[in-house]
Amino acid sequence: MSGMKVGAVIITMGNRPDELRALLDSVAGQDGDPVEVVVVGNGSPVPDVPEGVRTIELPENLGIPGGRNVGIEAFGPAGRDVDILLFLDDDGLLAGHDTAELCRKAFEADPKLGIISFRIADPDTGATQRRHVPRLRAADPMRSSRVTTFLGGANAVRTRVFADVGGLPDAFFYAHEETDLAWRALDAGWMIDYRSDMVLYHPTTAPSRHAVYHRMVARNRVWLARRNLPAPLVPVYLGVWLLLTLVRRPSGPALRAWFGGFREGWTTPCGPRRPMKWRTVWRLTRLGRPPVI
Repeated sequence: MSGMKVGAVIITMGNRPDELRALLDSVAGQDGDPVEVVVVGNGSPVPDVPEGVRTIELPENLGIPGGRNVGIEAFGPAGRDVDILLFLDDDGLLAGHDTAELCRKAFEADPKLGIISFRIADPDTGATQRRHVPRLRAADPMRSSRVTTFLGGANAVRTRVFADVGGLPDAFFYAHEETDLAWRALDAGWMIDYRSDMVLYHPTTAPSRHAVYHRMVARNRVWLARRNLPAPLVPVYLGVWLLLTLVRRPSGPALRAWFGGFREGWTTPCGPRRPMKWRTVWRLTRLGRPPVI
């Protein structure tokens, strides 16, 4: 059995107590040493949780990355009190009892593996949405592979990654914070795997259900590029995404919100700029996703 210590961070708005309890039960049922859990109430009280689960109630909603960063620090600076942190949506459910052990084994076997993205499957149909496979060639969700990003609510991160490159970008609030961390991790030499055998059950949803979706997706896309890409690639990357957005023919209100966010991304501070090395660009390209799409 692996000696790596595993923790879990779950953020909640307090509005899904039954789902949260089911998730916590699935974490408690993992093989191997117990997984230490922190539940962060993101601007809301935390529902009743089992004994031994730590809770933190924030006075305001810090957004997804901000809430998760609070959870990371609950395990010591950069999460150093554990070796691995699981990040799980509060309405998800670990499908197997061996997920934590599979994570331990994967990280022990590959010292350069920094992040694992789980497969998300609908609990009723078992289907995985194409958008939940973090690569361009997403037709076969059962194929595990190296990837260039990961899913925010269904992943495991080696805590040394946070020590190396920092946490999630608080200001993003919602959307693309995972890719920002992924690019910084890849630039520091870490690798990311998508594992189809590590499954989180989660109801099928559309990301556009969030009222702020179109504005924040556009704003954060610009911030992502401004923060991380070499200068010649910034206009290419954003130009491609502008074209893709127009091809998808969003509704008038959605398009107006998108362009408002796009403008906001250029006119507001994006945080520190640390462009990735050109060898990282080449690594992303070899992995099948050059940072222009």
